Amino acid sequence: MKALIVGSGGQLGRALAAVAPAGAQVIGHDRAALDIGDAAAVDAAVAAARPDLLFNAAAYTAVDKAESEEAEALRINGTAVAVLAGAARRHGAQLVHVSTDFVFDGRSGVPYAPDAPTAPLGAYGRTKLAGEQAAGADALIVRTAWVYGASGGNFVRTMLRLMRERDEVRVVADQIGTPTRVDGLAAALWALGGQGVRGTFQYTDSGVASWYDFAVAIQEEALAIGLLDRAVPVIPIPTTDFPTPARRPAFSVLDKQSSWDRLGWQAPHWRVALRTTLKELSEHG
Repeated sequence: MKALIVGSGGQLGRALAAVAPAGAQVIGHDRAALDIGDAAAVDAAVAAARPDLLFNAAAYTAVDKAESEEAEALRINGTAVAVLAGAARRHGAQLVHVSTDFVFDGRSGVPYAPDAPTAPLGAYGRTKLAGEQAAGADALIVRTAWVYGASGGNFVRTMLRLMRERDEVRVVADQIGTPTRVDGLAAALWALGGQGVRGTFQYTDSGVASWYDFAVAIQEEALAIGLLDRAVPVIPIPTTDFPTPARRPAFSVLDKQSSWDRLGWQAPHWRVALRTTLKELSEHG
């Protein structure tokens, strides 16, 4: 199997390369090497690679900044996906496109099914929904949420830094979702793509948490392995105490059953996955 990863320099792109199946041939293009909005450049890259799978790990993910830069967010999250989908069709590849829980409005009281009505609250969600629509019926679309890993910028690494620097941290407690270890997400994308699955699926780790719950767990698990050397108060706050330009869904738990059925396995509980990531950080920095 041959795969081309666009956005290979990002958190997900690196994870996709790291967990590639044995024998897979992987070609990666980061943002500097390939502008995914450049149709001619994308077509040339896909034609040269002739991949079986084209992983789109590139995205505009600055949720708040997207409110004032929606045109640029749409260029990367929406228009460029149509470019990738077209190149994939022309050269016999399957597009594997990653989307987000932000396509939902957060008003549900039960996990969102893949076919639940979408209603994004802000520019980021709107542009990611446009990308889903641009990917087309031949693509595999996988929505995920709250992604983190041992490298890159993410909530886990930010919390560890703040817990070392500050005497307390204040974390929103009324936004509910599920943390997702990026390596597990990458493995699921490879497995689903390798099966030739098409359509819209969803993948996160198991369980439910608020950002506050997540932060408390980060501190507890980090203290247990010596990654932190002191405990600080973690203060729960409402969203209204932490205003941001973009509105976040208050509830964005995703229904993953169709993905787990296809995979033949269920993702670990988010706290188990967190423990694995913190151990990696402790061992490798």
